[in-house]
Amino acid sequence: MTDDANIPICPLCDRPIPPDVPQSLHHLVPKLRGGKGGPVVLLHHICHREIHATLGEAELARSFSSIEALRSHPRLAKFISWVARRPPGFISKVPGGRRAARR
Repeated sequence: MTDDANIPICPLCDRPIPPDVPQSLHHLVPKLRGGKGGPVVLLHHICHREIHATLGEAELARSFSSIEALRSHPRLAKFISWVARRPPGFISKVPGGRRAARR
């Protein structure tokens, strides 16, 4: 029996983060931009990847150093709407892993 009260919630997408799903800590201010030792949040790994695919470290430090700011970014808002319809254990497949080598 699992205790749902102990399952963390991803603050970006508001879905539970089951223990068997990839997860990662996100520094709200990137470490290289003064955030070392600063606040971190636990996210689904897919959510964390989307943040860094969308925004550079300078943008993160300057304008997107809170969950509220991240959620307001148009591309991240679209991603959140999309991923919110997926089960908490959803893992995106990364394309390109099985491509045949060209000669």
